Amino acid sequence: MSDKIYPVCVIGGGSAGTMATLRVILNNDECLFFPGSPKDKKRSRALWVRKIENIPAHFQYKRGIEEPNAETLKWISESEFKHNLFLQKNLGITHIKKESDLFILTDNKGQTYKAQYVILCTGVMDVQPVIKESIETVFDYANAQTIDYCLICDGHHVLNKKTVVLGHDNGAAWVSIILHERYSPPEFTILTNGEKANFQPDTQKLIDHYGIRVVETPISDIVGEDKGKLLHGFKLSDGKTVKAQMAFVSMGMLVYNELAKMLGADCDDRGFVIGNEAGETSIPGFYVAGDLKAKTKKQIYTAWDSAVNSALNINLKIRTQKRNSLQKN
Repeated sequence: MSDKIYPVCVIGGGSAGTMATLRVILNNDECLFFPGSPKDKKRSRALWVRKIENIPAHFQYKRGIEEPNAETLKWISESEFKHNLFLQKNLGITHIKKESDLFILTDNKGQTYKAQYVILCTGVMDVQPVIKESIETVFDYANAQTIDYCLICDGHHVLNKKTVVLGHDNGAAWVSIILHERYSPPEFTILTNGEKANFQPDTQKLIDHYGIRVVETPISDIVGEDKGKLLHGFKLSDGKTVKAQMAFVSMGMLVYNELAKMLGADCDDRGFVIGNEAGETSIPGFYVAGDLKAKTKKQIYTAWDSAVNSALNINLKIRTQKRNSLQKN
């Protein structure tokens, strides 16, 4: 273990983690940054996000999170603040504990570090449907964005297109209702993929009112071409095919809160980590930002905002501590 104590450690290399790192460094605080191991990156939501159309100036990117984040780190490494960045490339944190006022962190190679403050930005991942006994069946379509996940980011893609929502609970029903009310797709179906539809009575009334079809037959395959760029529909186990040009997956999220749980930080009933306005959790000095934080929109701009709030609050504490130390002397 190194004797060096880093003022701030940021864990997670997505939108929140990169913004937190940038803001910490521009605050002129040293930042120990773990963007994640290759395994961490493979399970990251950022891997699925391609073309972004709901954020100004992001239209040109083929990978709407990874490319601007890489540009940001390159800029930092060439700036006059580069001495503040301690980038642990291809490393993630597997264990964390708190001893007195310091956090002790262990990376995936077994190396340990000390930090005064930690900003956790490990994020979430969308639950994938199992089709043909695999979650990989949707991958080409997800990469081509003919199968989408985020209502706010990509809902506009259904305009004038036959649309399917994959899911069986009340969340899937509400995604369908909102898409119908905003864009009125010419055909709309909810496919539960063999699960029993579990909608609340008031929600079911709206589904019926809008004429949204609900089909509980299992899906046997996806019909499309050109590596997912064209979606034609979903083949069912009874031999029928539901036509679709766009689809949305609404099956919940995997919440990457393992490190928060190690420290005993409070989480809500869905597993999202609870933090105050600045993102500080029930563990003093331990902050959460981005999609992992409870009661936030799961958007790039809200991830940025929560990350900045955490970095600014930590900087205030660091400056106050230094100021008080000077005054005592």
